[in-house]
Amino acid sequence: MQNIFSPRILPMSAVSLSPRALYEEVAELLRQRIFKRELEPGSWIDELKIAEDYGISRTPLREALKVLAAEGLVTMKVRRGAYVTEVNEKDMTDIYHLLGLLESDAAGVVATRATPEQLRELQTIHDELEGATAERERFFEINERFHMRLLEIANNRWRSQMVADLRKVMKLNRHHSLFKSGRITESLAEHRAIMAALQARDATAATRAMLAHFHNGLEAAI
Repeated sequence: MQNIFSPRILPMSAVSLSPRALYEEVAELLRQRIFKRELEPGSWIDELKIAEDYGISRTPLREALKVLAAEGLVTMKVRRGAYVTEVNEKDMTDIYHLLGLLESDAAGVVATRATPEQLRELQTIHDELEGATAERERFFEINERFHMRLLEIANNRWRSQMVADLRKVMKLNRHHSLFKSGRITESLAEHRAIMAALQARDATAATRAMLAHFHNGLEAAI
């Protein structure tokens, strides 16, 4: 087994793991593998193999799995080990419902309180989104950046934290919504409506546009 303090570059992670907060580094590596579908929903996580691949003991790996379980990305099953979480239709409905409530509220706040500079920043991100329609993964990354920046501007850290946690689980199903025919075009049109309401300082319209965005996103996701 490779010692965790070794500078050797590990083959699977392509990075050397530092001894500081090792379990957090492992959690992030596994998190990204889950998001990239290298570890599919429902798949069993082979702790022995992953520990060997990363050159670590099973202790930090198990701590990392606890972190991912708390985020909802991993499900721990008694006497069976850890599995990548599978989300069903009710899970997605519940997640989108909460995201719609939280982010529509944030949109209303931004419409009334954002500075001109902050609105220009959101517009710049939106313009990037307009140019990424041919690249699904890049479109998703920019879309998420837009939403998280809007939440930062709304300035409620508890809301931002809840949304960040919910979005991690939402990513387990993100490919289904992105691959639905015409969904990217629809999503972009919804973003235009959100931006128009924000620029008009119309809190009611911004709230409604964001709610519609999540309603339509749910339909695509399930």
